[in-house]
Amino acid sequence: MTFRLITTDSQTAARAGILATAHGEVRTPAFMPVGTLATVKTLSPEQIRRTGIQIILGNAYHLKLRPGEEVVEAAGGLHEFMRWDGPILTDSGGYQIFSLAQMTRITEEAASFRSHIDGSLITLSPEGAVELQRRLGPDIAMVLDQCVGYPCERKKVEDAMRRTLRWAERSIKTPRAEGQKLFAITQGGVHRDLREECTRELAQMDFDGFALGGMSVGEPKELSDEIVALSTSLMPEDKPRYLMGVGYPEDILNAVGHGVDMFDCVLPTRNARNGEAFTSTGRIKIRNSAHRLSQEPIDAECDCYCCRNFTRSYIRHLFIAGEVLGLSLITEHNIRFYARLTAAIRESIENGVFAEFRKNFLAKYLGS
Repeated sequence: MTFRLITTDSQTAARAGILATAHGEVRTPAFMPVGTLATVKTLSPEQIRRTGIQIILGNAYHLKLRPGEEVVEAAGGLHEFMRWDGPILTDSGGYQIFSLAQMTRITEEAASFRSHIDGSLITLSPEGAVELQRRLGPDIAMVLDQCVGYPCERKKVEDAMRRTLRWAERSIKTPRAEGQKLFAITQGGVHRDLREECTRELAQMDFDGFALGGMSVGEPKELSDEIVALSTSLMPEDKPRYLMGVGYPEDILNAVGHGVDMFDCVLPTRNARNGEAFTSTGRIKIRNSAHRLSQEPIDAECDCYCCRNFTRSYIRHLFIAGEVLGLSLITEHNIRFYARLTAAIRESIENGVFAEFRKNFLAKYLGS
């Protein structure tokens, strides 16, 4: 069994479960730091482990460009290549169809890209995306889908959704590595009927999990929240649900309340490299002069290596001086923040107090 549901919340759709993979179990809800190129920027595998993170995300499209699947395969797969012994999920490259739209040509057969590195032509079909991930060797592979932005005319959204369904049917028939899980991705923009059709159709196929794609692409949060609630209500209860590219702590808490189990986002790592730290009372910008003489840790409630050993004053100095240690310290702190948050969410669900936990956390975090 891939996923075991442990408990559900009585007041919301929040749920706690265990996702089984070839490299260990993942207790959900869970957050995945983004390690696009087989590395979570500025962190070693040992640093990631001590944050309490259970699973990380890589990107098959980017790994195909650099270093190439043959290099990763020769090393024994992603786990051996990057020396991470926990679970790994790889995105297929579907998001790049959207983000590199001016360099992409889409046909029924495949998507053709111009490499953003050297301009070479790369063709990725649904079957090719699964085969690529078979060679990379993650625990969880994602199907190739077609994502569209917001706003977008309905006809284009519908065409992309139906192509996503057809590509999913082809993907699930493609051989993959032994023990490797395959997740489907729903599309349909903010159109309720298209989302419902796509989710119902995919739910009839024997995928190991289901992801919500095409979110956080410019749509208003109230529409996003509505689509997440609708989509999760139509997904099988015995399969994990993954909201791609989300997000801020408040977004994660809201989505958990709708029954989402897994998340990924670049926010904690990207924001860290820009000098922004997540704390129990909100986000802070460490370069601000207010921290110049501060002998406090980034977050007094945090038990990460950074907060146990260094002051805001010192970390600000590192950023002002351009020292890379500052990037690493705040990145590790932010990842630990997300690991602590999801662990607290799981505990609150198991104890039947998720709604109260969410209310109290957001009141303190958002200062409301």
